[in-house]
Amino acid sequence: MRGPNCIVEIKRLYPDAKLPVYATDNAAGMDLCAVVAPGQWEPDCFPGYDSYNTDNCLWLAANDRALISTGIAISLPPGYEAQIRPRSGLAVKHGLTVLNSPGTIDADYRGEVKVLLINLGRDTVTIAHGDRIAQLVVAPVARVGWQLVDDLTMTRRGDGGFGSTGK
Repeated sequence: MRGPNCIVEIKRLYPDAKLPVYATDNAAGMDLCAVVAPGQWEPDCFPGYDSYNTDNCLWLAANDRALISTGIAISLPPGYEAQIRPRSGLAVKHGLTVLNSPGTIDADYRGEVKVLLINLGRDTVTIAHGDRIAQLVVAPVARVGWQLVDDLTMTRRGDGGFGSTGK
């Protein structure tokens, strides 16, 4: 396995929270796992969760969304961001995806990493403690400055968009 390009500080907020890991040597994203523990749900974040349970799992009905804890906080170095992205297998098999995809974590954010999931499938999905629910991609950020101009440099494409290059 390749070594890291940068070191990111990470803190466990729950003793049994799983740290993000790359599933393969060339994976771009690390798996984020759910922390499902009694007493952690805020009604505004998950209206479908009516009562605490002892199964350490939750049920996400069709068309419901939930803000899922990962039990970790990170400290990204300046010049980097982290993106929370859907896992393709959950999307294709269950219709489960990240609602604000990609979710952006700025380098100066120090709170818990949470995943805003939505169930676009037809069936209720069970999310258990420790389930892989999303991917985390850490990437450098390009900071830009603006140059106000009267005309933009022309390209062959021009202002064509939304399917203008073909099917």
